[in-house]
Amino acid sequence: MTPHRRRTRFLALLALLCTAFLATPAQAAAEPYTVTDFEADTLPPGVIPWGNDAASTPRLTVLPAPERPGAAGTNRAMSAEYTVSQWGGWSHELAAAQDWAPYAGFSFWVKGTASGQRVFFEVKDGGAGPGSAELFEAAFTDDVAGWRQVQVAFADFVRRGDYQPGGAPTDGELDLVAMWGYAMRFPTASGTLVFDEVQVYGTAPPRPVRLSTDAPVYPVDEKGSARVKVTVTTADGKPLPVPADVAYKTGAGTATPGRDYTPAEGVLTFPAGTASGATREFTVRTLADREAETAETIPVLLSGDGVRPPADEPAIVVNAHGLPYLDRKRGTQERVGDLMGRMTLAEKVGQMTQAERGALGKQDDIAAYLLGSLLSGGGSTPATNTPRAWADMVDGFQLRARQTRLQIPLIYGVDAVHGHNNVVGATIFPHNAGMGATRDPALVEKSGEITAKEMKATGIPWDFAPCLCVSRDERWGRAYESFGEDPALVSRMTTIVDGLQKRGVLATAKHYVADGGTAYGTSTTGDYTIDQGVFTGTRQELEVLHLAPFAEAVRRGAGSVMPSYSSVGPVKMHAHRELITDTLKGRMGFKGFVISDWAAIDQIPGDYPSDVRTSVNAGLDMIMVPHQYPQFVAALTAEVAAGRVTMARVDDAVRRILTQKFRLGLFERPFADRSGLPAVGSPAHRAVARTAAAKSQVLLKNAGGLLPLPATAKVYVAGSNADDVGSQSGGWTITWQGSSGPITPGTTILAGIRQRAANVTYSADASAPTAGHDAGIVVVGEKPYAEGWGDVGRQGRTLELSAADRAAVDAVCGAMRCVVVVVSGRPMMLGDLSGVAAVVAAWLPGTEGAGVSDPMFGAVPYTGRLPFTWPASMAQVPINVGDPVYRPLFPYGWGLRTDRARTRLEDVRAQLGRGDGWSRAAAAALEPALAGRHWNVDGSVRAARVVLRALGATAALLERSRSDTYAQDDALVSVARDLAQASGLEAAAQARADQALAAGDLTTAVELLG
Repeated sequence: MTPHRRRTRFLALLALLCTAFLATPAQAAAEPYTVTDFEADTLPPGVIPWGNDAASTPRLTVLPAPERPGAAGTNRAMSAEYTVSQWGGWSHELAAAQDWAPYAGFSFWVKGTASGQRVFFEVKDGGAGPGSAELFEAAFTDDVAGWRQVQVAFADFVRRGDYQPGGAPTDGELDLVAMWGYAMRFPTASGTLVFDEVQVYGTAPPRPVRLSTDAPVYPVDEKGSARVKVTVTTADGKPLPVPADVAYKTGAGTATPGRDYTPAEGVLTFPAGTASGATREFTVRTLADREAETAETIPVLLSGDGVRPPADEPAIVVNAHGLPYLDRKRGTQERVGDLMGRMTLAEKVGQMTQAERGALGKQDDIAAYLLGSLLSGGGSTPATNTPRAWADMVDGFQLRARQTRLQIPLIYGVDAVHGHNNVVGATIFPHNAGMGATRDPALVEKSGEITAKEMKATGIPWDFAPCLCVSRDERWGRAYESFGEDPALVSRMTTIVDGLQKRGVLATAKHYVADGGTAYGTSTTGDYTIDQGVFTGTRQELEVLHLAPFAEAVRRGAGSVMPSYSSVGPVKMHAHRELITDTLKGRMGFKGFVISDWAAIDQIPGDYPSDVRTSVNAGLDMIMVPHQYPQFVAALTAEVAAGRVTMARVDDAVRRILTQKFRLGLFERPFADRSGLPAVGSPAHRAVARTAAAKSQVLLKNAGGLLPLPATAKVYVAGSNADDVGSQSGGWTITWQGSSGPITPGTTILAGIRQRAANVTYSADASAPTAGHDAGIVVVGEKPYAEGWGDVGRQGRTLELSAADRAAVDAVCGAMRCVVVVVSGRPMMLGDLSGVAAVVAAWLPGTEGAGVSDPMFGAVPYTGRLPFTWPASMAQVPINVGDPVYRPLFPYGWGLRTDRARTRLEDVRAQLGRGDGWSRAAAAALEPALAGRHWNVDGSVRAARVVLRALGATAALLERSRSDTYAQDDALVSVARDLAQASGLEAAAQARADQALAAGDLTTAVELLG
């Protein structure tokens, strides 16, 4: 999703410390107020360069500039040297908001080179801070070689349409009362510009009283009434200085006055002294004509001296009624057919268009462009990020769709990839890598159910998940989005599709296809090294490794599929007709619709009309634009008119989209199910996430049986990820890239340890005295990232532990027996483990850090297994099960267990005894192996040969059973795995056995482990 920069904590702290040095604008504008000058030797606090990669980040330096017109001989200015590949610029982010309302405009001096380049600049209005302000932009052209002053009236700034940050206000009004700074955005080119004396200037004209209504749209049935509440708001929040008479009347829309409604007209009076925020109301009544009709609109016109009407004109809508497609008793295809027979080309193109919520020029564009879908990119949230605010926001968008003639509801989508992860306070599960480690398809399905419940409560019926990539390279920045390196395991975990969809949320199988199999060094996106690269393998490898999980998702009825940014051979997946239309929709029989990834069609070679034509003809049904929705609508309409995209292709796409909307029940229930709001992030939901975190823990090493630790142990805890909800949750948490710190409610791993241990010493850097402790726990690993930003090799990123983490491990493990807990999205290079008693792969466990401590202290056993091979060195990367040379540090499927093997088999025997005939025979075959003489006191196997023989016989019988479950099969094979791990069986055999188990070949799994 759209990249955007993040302020470092250091800069934020520096800006905060320097608040005292920031001038405050005068209350009455007389002289220009200087926001930024460059008179010090260093950059002013809060001035930050940024770019999509290091090369695109401008170099900012302060230098003498006495030659600027009107400047003193000691004047200094800031030079910005840039070479931008995608995006880059600089910002001044203020530590405290400033009031620019008294001023008329924004100005700065710039020394150019007459390059002819167009440079955009923006101001940051409102919100909680610079990173969540609404952005309004203007531009200048570098057409002067030398100094010039750029002055732009605030009235000439327009809301930025290509990007708005998450949490930004969406009112589309440049209020100016709480300004957080500004930014300069350079073109994709090279150049040098020098900036000086950024000011606000002039005296603002009197600001009118703003009018607003309690709703943008008032849907009403025939013989109903709409009560319209009108609110007046002053710019300064003070009472009205003079009376405001607000005239209202119903305007000319598609509804007929006297037949469809009774016209209304009048004046609402707000006397002088009326409090800002006061409300008056009037009523409009609808009539009945007893005819089946599409929806009809009645504009509401507000006016008056010294007042400003709403930016989006409110409207009353007489709901569509009596038409076959509105009849829920009819079949889906009948309803789809009736609706499509009524649709114009414009309405069909609108259904194929998906825009980002923050890109809407105004919310009325939903109806104006007949948009079929909106989304929130990662971190694109309402200004107040709460579940209720999400419901209010999405319902507000749905209201706009009610204005349209056919009232086709929006389908709103988000990347809820490990819980409803954009929402503060939602339940955050482990990322897919951890869920793959659980080997528990039922638990994965349950996580989908809970995610869907929390999404539906906030009004969102579409999830851009699950990711069914088969990750074949640890260097990939999206590895943690994969359930594992083996297609059989990933296919097992498609149960999440069932969990989402049976709770009314559309699942999206992504990223089709082979995004986890691209070759290192083939990416051409910025400084990515592997993400969005090229799959260079054979067709057989594509089929066996990467297509298989999608075939399973299609079998389960996944409602949508999203292609990958990557390429298969020379062809971008978004242009790959053979794989999308012929293979997915043809051979696989996919009946849902195909949605593009974020602006992905822009990566197809050619101009924009060619991108649109190629992608739609390849089989894409809906395009995630996400910002250029007017251009997309115009381009697709023109392509159809020219015959380069056929109406048959458009109709197929729209039919697929509408079918899913009907199946989701959106025509009957378009709005949020607010009864579910109390359950968002509830203890019951978090308990399931805690279980998932616990089952995802993989015990890699346990010398001397250090784990589990007794609750009475005096424990020393250290490491960078021990006390950090943000780091343990990883990317795609609240924001796209995620971030460290207390970004959402949750339990850190340290807090979970404190719940289990009576005596805990915590020292993140291991600087506190270590003497007198029974055991150490060092929690190390990665900091959050997403997509190609996490690619190894990008800006020096490696799989090595940081120097600070390595020092903490050395300090603690050199002083006591210790366990190293690795919090990461993929295997990391651990180096010499000879001084480390125990190692745990915790993956990215989400908000429930107590799940990490539960098995550590024996509340539940360790049962997780590696979903990825753990390499011994970077020289082995990439390494995967089945490689000709396979000598990893830990093989695929490795995981030491701390529960009793005999108890596992007793439980399996009891369960099989309630199954079909073959399962009951398998239970009987286990009976001889469970005799006490074959087992040690601790529940481990004494007579390995006897037990293995019984396991083999049982496995052969279960191959013919139709009632056994994967969980039962897994428990059976786990006993053979215990023996293999204890005996040092070769890594390749162990890995192939786990592969066979996931594929359902129990006999081979047991044979390989024996």
